[in-house]
Amino acid sequence: MAEQLADRIEIDGSQGEGGGQILRSALTLSLVTGRPFRLHRIRARRVKPGLLRQHLTAVRAATSIGNAEVVGDELGSTDLVFTPGAVTQGNYTFAVGSAGSVTLVLQTVLWPLLLTPGSSRLTFEGGTHNPMAPPFEFIAEVFLPLLRRMGAHVDAQLVRHGFYPAGGGSFVVTVEGGHPLRPLELFARGGVIRRKARALLAHLPRSIGDREIRVIRNELGLERDECRVVDVDSAGPGNALMVWIESEHSTELFCAFGERRISAEQVAARVVAEVRAHVEAGAPVGPHLADQLLMPLTLVGRGGFQSHGLTQHTLTNMEILGRFLPVRFEVQDEGEGRSRVEAFPSS
Repeated sequence: MAEQLADRIEIDGSQGEGGGQILRSALTLSLVTGRPFRLHRIRARRVKPGLLRQHLTAVRAATSIGNAEVVGDELGSTDLVFTPGAVTQGNYTFAVGSAGSVTLVLQTVLWPLLLTPGSSRLTFEGGTHNPMAPPFEFIAEVFLPLLRRMGAHVDAQLVRHGFYPAGGGSFVVTVEGGHPLRPLELFARGGVIRRKARALLAHLPRSIGDREIRVIRNELGLERDECRVVDVDSAGPGNALMVWIESEHSTELFCAFGERRISAEQVAARVVAEVRAHVEAGAPVGPHLADQLLMPLTLVGRGGFQSHGLTQHTLTNMEILGRFLPVRFEVQDEGEGRSRVEAFPSS
């Protein structure tokens, strides 16, 4: 016990942007390295500090696959002690029990299972399409293809959409672990190959999607056959507008969600602004994908990408990752809002 305490990493959850990514990264790397940690002042900068359901689900998912011991795993907790055991492949189901994002829970358990030999089938139940979290399509069509390029054996299939506030969505991920990961170098986007837009609707009038698509076509110049309004199965009402930009070396996805008292035109305008910023920047990686790529670069120990609009969320994550593994990140300003991000072994 004394040896474990000496090796335990102490983390202040209020540092940087002070969000849930600190918790998820710490859980992941604790399982990968075998090092315990204590996280205090969890999500201290948020309106509702402490563990919400999606964070608690991530803790319990990590505890389950890693045979861990944990203290402080309860709703609202602002202090957590996590002591990992051996990571075990298998069939697991992780249910948030609300509309909390399950794509964020996936972030926590994916990496230890990818590094551990064997096969797993993971079922996630909760919110699949939430504001402030990557939608399922981002994971399946933007993020996972890059991981497969690095050598990961992983696939994801959507079972049912789950919108806020009803939740009730699910998806299944299959992982074949133990395959070595290769460095990713993504410094050029190349030309745009394909574009498409989808307005997803659940238990809402089709006219909402039609109005969103009309804005996308008028503002971004997409053709009629590149756009669709899609009715989807969900436990409750929901609307998501997504635009994909597929380039020679990467794909990006931009999304906004319908809200009460927010017009369809306003929802579409949010997506238009993000798409234009990405296209004008000329970088292959957008702000959200940049945050997602830090973990695989950390695990490999080298590699990099060019991005635009790096967030405080991403910069905070760099600090946490370097606490567990000997890796350092260098960020170089390349002008016009672009940044070159590279990972190196720390000396």
